Amino acid sequence: MIERTLILLKPDTVQRGICGEIISRLERAGLKIVGMRMVWADRDFAKQHYAEHLEKPFYKGLEDMIVMGPVIAMVLEGVEAIELVRKMCGATEPKSANPGTIRGDYAQVSYGHADKRGIGIKNIVHASANKKDAQIEVGLWFTPEQLHTYKTVHEVHVFE
Repeated sequence: MIERTLILLKPDTVQRGICGEIISRLERAGLKIVGMRMVWADRDFAKQHYAEHLEKPFYKGLEDMIVMGPVIAMVLEGVEAIELVRKMCGATEPKSANPGTIRGDYAQVSYGHADKRGIGIKNIVHASANKKDAQIEVGLWFTPEQLHTYKTVHEVHVFE
């Protein structure tokens, strides 16, 4: 049940200076950072990352948003990490995200607002949706040499 998943702290998060708060929340939940790097994605890379959305009407705004500044990419590891991270992030639309989730606490934009302005929705983070996506996305953003193995104090409480 130990999984690895990708989470991106998007440019709006980096620009607002709230990366540390979000990383702390993920670590406090017992998730282990096994890879982390800052990347300024270009449009070609954005097309690879968002390949499933290329033909959708909202794609241009999505691409514009992810390339507007640097992104902090992380691979997190933990028990059922994919589902846990998605739950912690909250609904993709910040307006619909529950209080206590990352998007619910740090964003408030709606799809309607973003669509009306012709912009990508600034929703703080991207998190892999499922095991297949996590495997693809981790491989896209990180090489095997950039991922690490070590023990944390949380593992003592979970496995021993």
